[in-house]
Amino acid sequence: MDKIKDIKIVEFITNEKFYVPIVYILMAIIIYNIIKRVLIKISNGKLVDNKKKTVIFLFKNIIKYLIYICAILGILSVYGIDTSSIIASIGIAGLVIGLALQDIISDFLSGVLILSDNKYSIGDIVEIGGCKGEVINFGLMSTKIKNALGEIKIISNSSFKEVTNFSMANTNLVINLDVSYDTDIDKLDKVLKDLNDKVL
Repeated sequence: MDKIKDIKIVEFITNEKFYVPIVYILMAIIIYNIIKRVLIKISNGKLVDNKKKTVIFLFKNIIKYLIYICAILGILSVYGIDTSSIIASIGIAGLVIGLALQDIISDFLSGVLILSDNKYSIGDIVEIGGCKGEVINFGLMSTKIKNALGEIKIISNSSFKEVTNFSMANTNLVINLDVSYDTDIDKLDKVLKDLNDKVL
C-alpha cells in the first residue's frame, strides 16, 4: 500500500498539470524582478529627470500586468483550456466592460494625456483642486499628492482639468521685512545675501 501511495505521489508531482503552473509562476516572478531591478537602476541615475522616472514607473506596472496575464494564459493552456478563444472573446468582453467601466477608462485616458502633455511628474510641487503638495505617485488611474502636513490625497485623473505646477519654472519669493529707520542697509543687505546663499 505504501509503495502504491509513493507511486501515486511521484506520478502527481511529475504530472505537467502540477509542475508546469509552478514553473510559469516562478518564471513570471523572476522575469518581473529582473525587469524591476533594471528599471530601478535606470530611474536612480543622475541624468534621469522626473518625467522619465514617471514613465519608468508606469512602464513597470504595465510590464507587471502583461507578465501576469501571460502566466495565467500559459497555466490555463496546461489544463486544456483553449486560450485562443479567450483572447478572441476579450474583444467582445472589452466592449461590455468598457460601457460598464466608463469612469475607470476616463481616468486611464486622462492619465495618458497628463503624461503626454507633461503636466507634472513625480517629485513636482503642484496644486490640483485646491490641494497643494508634492506628487509622490502617478498612475494611469490616479495621482497621489503629499501636502506640507504629511497628508496624502488621492485624486482620480479625470476629476480635474487645471493643474498649477510650481516646479516647471523658477518661482519668485517675496518677503516683506520690517526694519527700524536706523538699520544699517549695507549690513542688512550682506546678511540677506549670506542667508540667500545658504538657502539656495
